[in-house]
Amino acid sequence: MNSFELIYSVVKRIPRGRVATYGQIAGLAGNPRWSRVVGYALHVNPDPATIPCHRVVNRRGEPSKAFVFGGENRQIELLEREGVVICDGHVDLEKYLWRAAQ
Repeated sequence: MNSFELIYSVVKRIPRGRVATYGQIAGLAGNPRWSRVVGYALHVNPDPATIPCHRVVNRRGEPSKAFVFGGENRQIELLEREGVVICDGHVDLEKYLWRAAQ
């Protein structure tokens, strides 16, 4: 499995109503230094219907300003539709961060 496939397999596990960070995805995919690779992989997501890249935010809980599937506002809309509250441009990571079993 290549790095993008590993990343996509982790992102598919993020449940509705939860978010993960780029660094968290990188670590779960096998290399905690892949945060940027996660960003690249999500930017070219071949199947956003089954790979929920909108559930990935930065380490401060901020949605991507360059969300490729409709921009930052679209990412916020998708998260809010799942019950994730965005306040002052941030997701409360204490409340919404996915706690994945390693």
